[in-house]
Amino acid sequence: METDEAPLDDKARRMRDLLSSFYTPIPSISSNSPNDFSRHASPDDINSPTFEPDQYMNVLAHKSNLEALLQKHVEMVAEIKNLDTDLQMLVYENYNKFICATDTIKRMKSNILGMEANMEQLLEKILSVQSRSDNVNTSLSENREHIEKLHRTCNLLRKIQFIYDLPDRLSKCIKHEAYADAVKFYTGAMPIFKAYGDSSFQDCKRASEEAIATIVKNLQEKLFLDSESMQVRAEAAVLLKQLNFPVDNLKARLLEKLKVSLMDIKLDPEVIQNVSSSAHKEAVHEFVEAIRAFKTIFPDSAKQMVKLAQDLVTKHFLIINEYVKTRIHATDLLGVLRIVWSDVLIMDEVLQDASISSYSLEAAEVAIKLYIGSVYSHLMQDISDSLLKVLKRDEAGEYPLEVALEACINVVFRGGRNFLHDIHKILDDNLEIVDKLRDLIIDSVQEGFQEFFRQLEVRFQLLSGRNSSPGTQIQGLTEGGQRDKVLPSLVLVLAQLSVFIAQTTIPKITEELAAPFYSDSVRYYEYRPTFAPEEISQKFKVAGESFLHLYVNMKTQRVSLILHKRFATPNWNKHKEPREVHMFVDLFLQELKIIGSEARQILPQDIRKHKADSNGSTSSSKSNSFREDNRSNNVQKGRNQQLLETHLAKLFKQKVEIFRKVEYTQESVIITIVKLCLKSLQEFVRLQTFNRSGFQQIHLDIQFLRTPLKEIAEDEAAMDFLLDEVVVAAVERCLDPIPLESPILDRLIQAKLAKE
Repeated sequence: METDEAPLDDKARRMRDLLSSFYTPIPSISSNSPNDFSRHASPDDINSPTFEPDQYMNVLAHKSNLEALLQKHVEMVAEIKNLDTDLQMLVYENYNKFICATDTIKRMKSNILGMEANMEQLLEKILSVQSRSDNVNTSLSENREHIEKLHRTCNLLRKIQFIYDLPDRLSKCIKHEAYADAVKFYTGAMPIFKAYGDSSFQDCKRASEEAIATIVKNLQEKLFLDSESMQVRAEAAVLLKQLNFPVDNLKARLLEKLKVSLMDIKLDPEVIQNVSSSAHKEAVHEFVEAIRAFKTIFPDSAKQMVKLAQDLVTKHFLIINEYVKTRIHATDLLGVLRIVWSDVLIMDEVLQDASISSYSLEAAEVAIKLYIGSVYSHLMQDISDSLLKVLKRDEAGEYPLEVALEACINVVFRGGRNFLHDIHKILDDNLEIVDKLRDLIIDSVQEGFQEFFRQLEVRFQLLSGRNSSPGTQIQGLTEGGQRDKVLPSLVLVLAQLSVFIAQTTIPKITEELAAPFYSDSVRYYEYRPTFAPEEISQKFKVAGESFLHLYVNMKTQRVSLILHKRFATPNWNKHKEPREVHMFVDLFLQELKIIGSEARQILPQDIRKHKADSNGSTSSSKSNSFREDNRSNNVQKGRNQQLLETHLAKLFKQKVEIFRKVEYTQESVIITIVKLCLKSLQEFVRLQTFNRSGFQQIHLDIQFLRTPLKEIAEDEAAMDFLLDEVVVAAVERCLDPIPLESPILDRLIQAKLAKE
């Protein structure tokens, strides 16, 4: 680009030099800038004033060959022709301009010659017009003065006529209650009455004053008439003040009337449901107009007007505070806030220095916090109601645990998400008061969720019977025997619900809070948010584990009561020969079936098989080996030899893992409870001393339990091991441990099965 533009610059520069040399035969070096002079100072520069042709030719001949010289010759010839053409065109253009300039000068000269005569004629005409105007003014001056005198007389007569007609005018105004016109007429006549009221217009003045007295009386009545609007009262006060009536002594009464008028501005359910209520708008507009008039009448009453406006805002928000405690939606809250904010903006126009909007913002903060707290409170109550439904039986006589759990999950999960949806609807609205409180709303929601889940965990603990003083126990959970029957199932629901909250609800709510809320303000990135999901999740995870263990313990204790009653009642030393399986077996199995039913309604299944969890052997039970040993040995063998054999058998049998961590599965809970119950059964056996018949009764009951317990617990090895431990404990505590014959044992078991 630079190499292409350089020749054009040189050509333009040569054109300027040629034109300069054409018009100025002696070029002026001083006209060039220092830079130009230094640039063209070389003698071999063809465009320099100090150009040396011979030197230029010598340099060109030494530097260029013949072909280059011929090319340079052709270029210079073409350039000379172009310069000649440009020079001719420049001369022709300048010549044409010179001709046009000459013609223009000639025309101007001819036009100027006739202009001087026209200016002289114009001056003569102006002087003639001025002379005639002076003559007309002189001839009409006398008539003009007379006309002006007549006009003044006419105005005076009109005023006199107005004064004479004033009493009638005032009477008509009184008749039509046009008090504003009456005051206007009377105040206009006051200067004349002051000047001539005691002489010429004495009768008119007296009649007018009587009419004005009537008007003042009527205005006073309107001022304190309850049926009149505040605007009419304010206008009456203004008119009285224009009549110089002392209204300052009426200030207290007017202020009291203005306070009473606040009762007419209601924010009832009809107004709340109908945002565009015309009655409410008219009442507020009338109140604002009354304030404006009051300020005009009493300029020193600004503080009292501000107090009245603040009282109105306080009254509105007291109603709103009670309203938000009920179950309302986001649209309902926006509706009442829009009504109040509209009233505030209208009052701000009248009381500009009072900052009613700032005062209302403080009240709105309280209302919004109450709304958010009310939503959390209702959500807490819904969860409690769903949990208390566990206490009620359905038509089939079963506990609806699955329904209760599903209801609680819906309340916790959907309730929280619906609340966040309402908060988004509030924040997305264009209401100005909401925009001003955006950060407060976001902070309150996060703090509310943190406090809600904290209180929910405490409520779960109270419902489970933990950490509850007599004054804080939940009604319905501690009454009579219902606590023993229902509370374990409720605790199981609490355990699964706590797991759901920790694993599903908290992450979902955290996701809902993170995306839209934290992006609204940079400070949520700078400071740690008030909602701590990790802490809450860990709290509910721990609570769920404790509830699951509590359920296991409560069910185990209930079965232990049945076992304790069974072993504490009879005299085992005088026990009769067994004739059937004892009824405690039915009660025991019934409790285990209830546990299994509750677990299957609430807890998920475990994919793994618990049979593989126990490392026990599947060999024949110890009781069978014990019977075989007893049949093969002499009945008269000593008791010490039998105990030795049973303990030796325990040494060679593989150890079964009895107590493990309880998992959130059906199989884990059921197996754990069955194992704990069997261990309790073993301990109760250790506390008794049996005769032969007592031992045989225990042996019969345990043998009958083997099959149903294996079906319930689905862990054959563990059941065999624990049942064998019970039999061994009975052997150790028996004076004559001789079991029943196998045919008799089988016959009694079959009889029990047939009876069932």
